[in-house]
Amino acid sequence: MRVVSYNIQYGTGKDGQVDLERIAGDIGDADIIALQEVERYFSTTGNIDQPAGLAALFPTHFWVYGAGVDLHAGTDEDKSRRRQFGNMLLSRWPVLSSRNHLLPKTGYVDYLALQRSALEAVIETPLGGLRVYSVHLGHVGGPERRRQITALMEIVNEAPADGGVVSGRQASKHWTTDAALPPMPSPAMLLGDFNLAPETAEYELLVGKRNDKYQRLTTHRHLVDAWVTAGDDVDAGDTCFDHFGRSQRIDYAFVTPDLADRVQAISVDTEAQGSDHQPLILQLE
Repeated sequence: MRVVSYNIQYGTGKDGQVDLERIAGDIGDADIIALQEVERYFSTTGNIDQPAGLAALFPTHFWVYGAGVDLHAGTDEDKSRRRQFGNMLLSRWPVLSSRNHLLPKTGYVDYLALQRSALEAVIETPLGGLRVYSVHLGHVGGPERRRQITALMEIVNEAPADGGVVSGRQASKHWTTDAALPPMPSPAMLLGDFNLAPETAEYELLVGKRNDKYQRLTTHRHLVDAWVTAGDDVDAGDTCFDHFGRSQRIDYAFVTPDLADRVQAISVDTEAQGSDHQPLILQLE
């Protein structure tokens, strides 16, 4: 199974041009695609519906979209039109259910503060039932990200026990006639732009603390960094380059421990030009 995660910077490439077809070319043939910074109806990117445009470029895939930022953008012709910014998931297999989780937000006085979110899709794959999350955490401060990670980890850990979006043995025909009740499987992947480096306290909240004797103390309530599990250096694999030529690893593929043995390989596409981030490519056996 080939999985791609990509912060597409609303389709704006390193040359400053908005080009969704170039984004699709960067992604290539993938079974599951997690995108961040996908927007609708911003004048600076052509007032287009980017989720619809991207979906058209992957006609064999199922897709869902979840906005973090949702603003009025109505016109006389379309009074309900919304200006949105958020995450998208596409899958070769049907998305059985989805939820858009809004994460804690901090109101900074001077700096841009956006409502961040994590989009969840439940997919029945050849590896079995799987939860996939497209995640984008805050870019300004560690304290905000720590609040977001705490909320996110509670969602990830509690979801299997809480059950699918519709659950219960006594569900009426109203809920069961059209389809079986959807599952909420235990295995999960969290893909996206976490806006944090591996040496930070935020990273430890996700994967566990380090110990001089036993190295990483990951528990079953933590996640596994697929990059490290695949045998790569935790400090390598930079995914984002700024205007000063500096780079850092802030895009990740995390998996629940029950998926760790499925991680076959992971890489960064360093040649992609469609965004200020590089696509992250995960291969699961």
